Amino acid sequence: MYKVFVKDIPIILSTKKNIGSHYISIPIKEVDFKSLIDQIINGELNYVNLYHRNEKKLEKHLRKKLPVVEAAGGLVYNQKKEILFIYRNSKWDLPKGGVEKKETYEAAAIREVEEETGVEGLEIKDFIMKTYHVFKRNDIYKLKITYWYEMYTEFKGELIPQLNEDIKKAKWKNFEKSQKALQDSYENVKLLFPKEYLTTHPNDRIS
Repeated sequence: MYKVFVKDIPIILSTKKNIGSHYISIPIKEVDFKSLIDQIINGELNYVNLYHRNEKKLEKHLRKKLPVVEAAGGLVYNQKKEILFIYRNSKWDLPKGGVEKKETYEAAAIREVEEETGVEGLEIKDFIMKTYHVFKRNDIYKLKITYWYEMYTEFKGELIPQLNEDIKKAKWKNFEKSQKALQDSYENVKLLFPKEYLTTHPNDRIS
């Protein structure tokens, strides 16, 4: 199963025709994806399931629906078990960026994290997952597929946010501060974190 986010609303991609009575289910081969996106953005749809019996073909068909931009990034830990965040577009995010021609996903992830935060000495520990989200550029909807890696560094120098990419801050955050940052982050970023990072005290949710 995949989740493709449109304005933090997930489109579910699955092998099942029925995943719940409140979901509209459409064969992924037949869906008008651009029209679907418009309906979600306009608040007309919130629960959509696109299905195909062969799980391996879900992403293949998805890639045919929109122009694809591939990116790579990192969930970076340091010796204190703090996590590296960036602040951009009024949201806390993780460093990531586009994959260049003939560049591996791993190399792109390291390069982008270094460029966006000034961190050095990165070591990839593991591949986490791919995330999917739709964005609009020059009035054209595009699908961004991001390859995420768990990374580690012993870097203790100054973090330098990449201002020309509109990154206002680059910060190490401990467990408590990471929890708080994730309350003001993106749904696809939250997928990368263990569940305990997304659990808050009930009083914190009282407005």
